[in-house]
Amino acid sequence: MSPEEESKVQEEAPKHAEGELEKPQEPWKQEEKPDQQQQDQEKPKLHPVKDFSSTQMKIVHLDLKGAAPKVSYLEQIFPLLFKLGANGVLIEYEDMFPYSGDLEILKSENAYSVEDIEKIQHLAELSKLEVIPLVQVFGHLEFVLKHEKYHALREVTKFPNSLNPHMPDSLLLVKDLISQVLDRHPKASWIHVGADEVYHLGEGEESKNWLNSNNGDKGKMFLNHMKKVGGFIVSKYPGVSLLMWDDMMRQISVEILEESGITLFASPMIWDYSSQLNIELIETYISNYAKAGFKTVWFASSFKGASGSAQIWTPINQHMNNQLSWLKVIGTMEKHPSIRFQGIALTGWQRYDHFSALCELFPVAIPAMAVCLQSLVHGGFNDEARKQTLNILGCNSINLDKSFCEGGGAFAGYEIYQMVHHIKENLKMDIDNLLQDGHIRGTFSRYHRKYSFANPRNIEMFGDRVFKLHDNWEKLIQDLYIHMGNIYFPDTVEEWMEENVYFYMDQLKELVKDYKQIIQLNGRPKTS
Repeated sequence: MSPEEESKVQEEAPKHAEGELEKPQEPWKQEEKPDQQQQDQEKPKLHPVKDFSSTQMKIVHLDLKGAAPKVSYLEQIFPLLFKLGANGVLIEYEDMFPYSGDLEILKSENAYSVEDIEKIQHLAELSKLEVIPLVQVFGHLEFVLKHEKYHALREVTKFPNSLNPHMPDSLLLVKDLISQVLDRHPKASWIHVGADEVYHLGEGEESKNWLNSNNGDKGKMFLNHMKKVGGFIVSKYPGVSLLMWDDMMRQISVEILEESGITLFASPMIWDYSSQLNIELIETYISNYAKAGFKTVWFASSFKGASGSAQIWTPINQHMNNQLSWLKVIGTMEKHPSIRFQGIALTGWQRYDHFSALCELFPVAIPAMAVCLQSLVHGGFNDEARKQTLNILGCNSINLDKSFCEGGGAFAGYEIYQMVHHIKENLKMDIDNLLQDGHIRGTFSRYHRKYSFANPRNIEMFGDRVFKLHDNWEKLIQDLYIHMGNIYFPDTVEEWMEENVYFYMDQLKELVKDYKQIIQLNGRPKTS
């Protein structure tokens, strides 16, 4: 946020450039608590609902649940984001946050240090990027619930996805997660509490009992938990506003949403990554949220990680069209004067969940991200947007149909971009063509190799070709390994190579190994 807007929030209380938003009442009073003293302690302090509709934030999502980059790479990326038109980053730390105390078990072996977290925020500030931490508090808690220590807090015993909202320790866990993250983000204006895709909610025994006593109202059960979480945050951190994914609220009635009181301290972030949005349906969501009492709304598009759970290359057109559809939605906001559009988060998913494979690497998605941001800045990917994109990326041209940025390339990670593209286009094809070659299949088949026999005269005819292909690919992969190691931690490099390279290279290496062994046998009988 700009210094002027920050000053308005701090000095002018609820008065903003776009008008005055009413203060939240006290929805937490609706919840019955057996312990009045605990209720008084958890009662949130009143705070103004922030309004940044004049800024219309463009937030780039960094999903660190996989392929989390080293801080040195973020130091190169943040200035690029600013140049492309972003004014914030939504950081989903997951197990990369340096949790301590009871939560220390959650850290990955390559988790950022406390000093790293401070440096990330400093680097973001230098590039005028607002930092919004994202902490999941209900669904997508696999990185927590996978640990035996927290198995008892699962909604369904065999699934690590979602939290059981009825266990007292569940809320304590969430409070600890949020507190540790927000305590390390003292300048944060927002926290995103996730709350999307709470799979299997209502299937646990405690939830079934609650539903039996509450007319089967799963939506109210969801909101009860979120109200407790929100009440805690605005009480302990009165300067922080809540964002949350909206999908779990889409089927909840306006009356139930309003009655819950959650509308007074949270903003829904409506997400949809389709190339062509159902604008009428999204307008229905917006209208319902406005009727329920939400004062502000955010949108979420995607620039990567939404075209396949093991995608290696980013389809630029798909993501660009997603932004263009969202521009149409933004253009309808004047129909909804009681709810104000705040900004859009361009999500960049790295995994579909904690256990899933890696999506596209960040350097691979930079051209798509650039096209998306510039489309939002210029109201479409027009001539000026294209010109600025090429200038900032240092490319000669960008082929939207082929999803390729051609010539030059001055952005951080461009070498990885080029090599991954070469792997995508050629690795599988080169090895398949070799293994399917008629001469190799006829004189050095799997059967020949299994029983170690072949005529040296026959296999010498293709030996040089096999070795050349092997050596060329080995060199490129070693170069890629070095470049990836400059940006990523060793576990990411290993995982990406296993998923995208070794499956094919192992076949080529086995062919080379068998060739070297069998040609030395000088045409002996097959082994038994």
